[in-house]
Amino acid sequence: MYRFAIEKLYTWKKSKRRKPLIIEGARQVGKTWLMKEFGSKVYANTVYINFDSNSRMADLFTSDLNTDRLIMGLELYAGHKIDAENTLLIFDEVQEVPRALSSLKYFYENAPQYHIICAGSLLGIALHGGTSFPVGKVDFLKLYPLSFREFLMATGNKRFTELLDKQDYEMITSFKQTYIDALKHYYFVGGMPEVVQSFAENKDFNEAREIQKRILAAYEQDFSKHAPYEIVPKIRMIWNSISSQLAKENKKFIYGLVREGGRAKEYETAIMWLTDCGLVHKVSRVNVAGIPLKAYEDLRAFKLYIVDVGLLGCMTGIRQRTLLDGNDLFTEFKGALTGQYVCQQLKTIEDLGVYYFTNDRGSCEVDFVIDTGEKVIPVEVKAEVNLKAKSLRVYKGKFNPEISVRTSMADYKKEDWLVNLPLYAVEEIDRVAL
Repeated sequence: MYRFAIEKLYTWKKSKRRKPLIIEGARQVGKTWLMKEFGSKVYANTVYINFDSNSRMADLFTSDLNTDRLIMGLELYAGHKIDAENTLLIFDEVQEVPRALSSLKYFYENAPQYHIICAGSLLGIALHGGTSFPVGKVDFLKLYPLSFREFLMATGNKRFTELLDKQDYEMITSFKQTYIDALKHYYFVGGMPEVVQSFAENKDFNEAREIQKRILAAYEQDFSKHAPYEIVPKIRMIWNSISSQLAKENKKFIYGLVREGGRAKEYETAIMWLTDCGLVHKVSRVNVAGIPLKAYEDLRAFKLYIVDVGLLGCMTGIRQRTLLDGNDLFTEFKGALTGQYVCQQLKTIEDLGVYYFTNDRGSCEVDFVIDTGEKVIPVEVKAEVNLKAKSLRVYKGKFNPEISVRTSMADYKKEDWLVNLPLYAVEEIDRVAL
């Protein structure tokens, strides 16, 4: 299995301004595998420390955080001398020992020669919970489930990924059925590494679904084990409402669908918890197309998407035949699944701000509006080959963007102001819109 994030780790290793690196991401998106894979490929030695239920390591970091003393303790634990330049130190589940996180400051300031990568399933919560270490002393990398391009590679279609990279849309169109079939598989399997690996080896949809069920059960256990007791029921209610929220024509999150009479103040903390642990993407509304879009974010209006399209299908009980063969009863939810897929792919693109647009009257809605740092691009999502772009035309009439994107099952086509981008190529959006 290949993850594009490993290229960022190569860059990190070579950087003269390298700091200890923290990998953020939801449980089971492949953080541990990525760190170990990187260590085995690039370093002579790897020292792997898992802080979960590791009393010896907890004791080591309880005392002072003198880096010489810590390295000596790590050497005793590993059973060999640590050569700074040729050894990768991995701190996994590091949120379990907050002082290990705090120690990163001292490694950066007093012992920058050591190569340290950290990760944890609920690290986002620990960081936002006031764990003590100064901003500016560490680097960050976000890891998500496998993107569609990574899924193609994992399932033996590397050459089709290379074709997307080359943007040879004439050739891509010739082989579009291969992409469409793979995309349908991705809608069902999703991008969780264990599920993808199982599917790549066995092509068994039932086995993939069973693994997804286990992952969802582990998430539910995390709610009870790690979240504050008083918000656990609200976390469950939010989590279980997301699929029905996305199935609406207007996918704006409505508290009243969680519980009749529900209000923002009741559920804000629960949504923040789900967001911090990487299980939910919160996409906020904007009603102005200025740069940066962050300045025009409406925090009161947003959509919630979950971490993975395959898990969304599992939560809703979508069957393999329904998804692959098509079903009239499935038509309405197909739009929700497609929106989830597009959001998931956009999130994997580095330094891309992702929002959605509605005007003040609510008569015009654009599924996504992205901020590349240089331009704002409206993106309309169609589940099939529907080429009507009413909202995009209204948006263009008001803001006159340099380029607009409609993504659907239709073939690639570039007009003067509008790019028709196939759903299976949506990861190329930042390059297509140049």
